[in-house]
Amino acid sequence: MTTERESRELTQIGPGTIMGDLMRRYWLPAAKSAELERDGAPMRLMLLGEKLIAFRDSAGRVGVMDHRCPHRCASLFLGRNEEGGIRCIYHGWKYDVEGNCLDMPSVIPQQDFKHKVKAKAYRVVERAGLVWVYMGAEHATPPLPGFEILDVPESEIGLALVQRDCNYLQALEGEIDTSHFGFLHAGHVEPDEVPEDGPIHNTITDRAPQYHIADTPWGTQYGAYRPAGAGRTYWRFASFGFPFWTFAPNGEFASHVHARAWVPLDDGHTMFFYLWWKRGESSITQPTPAYKDGSPIGGAGRGNKFLPNTTDWLGRWRLAANAGNDWTMDREAQRNNTIYSGIDGIHLQDQAITESMGPVTDHTFEHLAPSDQMITRTRRRLLMAARALREKGVAPPGSVDPDVFRSVRSGYLHSDGEHPWQEVYAKKLAAAVHPSAVPLRAAE
Repeated sequence: MTTERESRELTQIGPGTIMGDLMRRYWLPAAKSAELERDGAPMRLMLLGEKLIAFRDSAGRVGVMDHRCPHRCASLFLGRNEEGGIRCIYHGWKYDVEGNCLDMPSVIPQQDFKHKVKAKAYRVVERAGLVWVYMGAEHATPPLPGFEILDVPESEIGLALVQRDCNYLQALEGEIDTSHFGFLHAGHVEPDEVPEDGPIHNTITDRAPQYHIADTPWGTQYGAYRPAGAGRTYWRFASFGFPFWTFAPNGEFASHVHARAWVPLDDGHTMFFYLWWKRGESSITQPTPAYKDGSPIGGAGRGNKFLPNTTDWLGRWRLAANAGNDWTMDREAQRNNTIYSGIDGIHLQDQAITESMGPVTDHTFEHLAPSDQMITRTRRRLLMAARALREKGVAPPGSVDPDVFRSVRSGYLHSDGEHPWQEVYAKKLAAAVHPSAVPLRAAE
């Protein structure tokens, strides 16, 4: 059972909290690069409970800084992005992307002290079509995580962002809970209705998988397994990676290269970042699952609809289906078993479930089961790492050794015979397709 204190430590991410301190030891994806135009309007950006602005200057560099002008605390969101910096419209003070004060026109030259003034700015890099922000101590800036997806040319990376109205932890935990798939996503499907070699046949044939769980250098990992006949085993491998990354088993293990981040905006809102290799076999690159007769399986719809973005702190990448309209649940489809949940779309089903728990789950109300081993192991791993950082200064996993993420791969596969689960994983990883070894696709 997760205690009230543990729950508080796990879910609070603002400045000075133990989980907030841990998060600030990593690079955080914050926005799409395409959201920021040269000399364009600055964008409000909430990240780890801090109100920031982001802008792209005349040279194409991105700045991310506290939205308050160091002079009188007027919001730099109202500022003029011009000639290599952001200028506060209150008194004209101007700052570059590193927070240096460039101009102080409301002060006579003899009293100018701009060299002593600096806005609170964070380090920024751009990679894979994303703006990444480092919010920790500048002297300890780590490399970006060593994910395989970051080796892929930007033209071959798929990218999606979705805001979720709940704490990062409950969103993340939905990704590392494999037993819900046979119910929430496919409870209305029977095994004899789908092809035996299809990606969901084994999952719905046995809706209560067994598990192996382990701590790893990058976080935690599970191997969920089910018998698949004739001495074969069906596996679903997945991982949690520090501090908020998940690697879900929604693709063929051999080529499923991706990473999914659940970045806390504040305690009750999360931004989901999904990066995937377009040439890998996964649920997003393959046709929609179908019954044997070729008709689409209900509830597997794709193509989330978004509300128009606004300039509010939490105004970006919001789904049109939300708590205000019951996530567009169709009770008739639920009753007649066309869609088990009554909600069309796997991502939307997960979104509805995790948002329905409230902004921050009361973990003392839970009754966790053996099928929740990955949840409990991951919570413990996060807590121990955050406390070790706070109490002993121990760097959390992957923060100074990003190459530990090189060994992360997730997906489903079959194996023959009885072999230790980590041996199965290692052999399949060694035989897998790695994008760095695949020739770049010619421009189409």
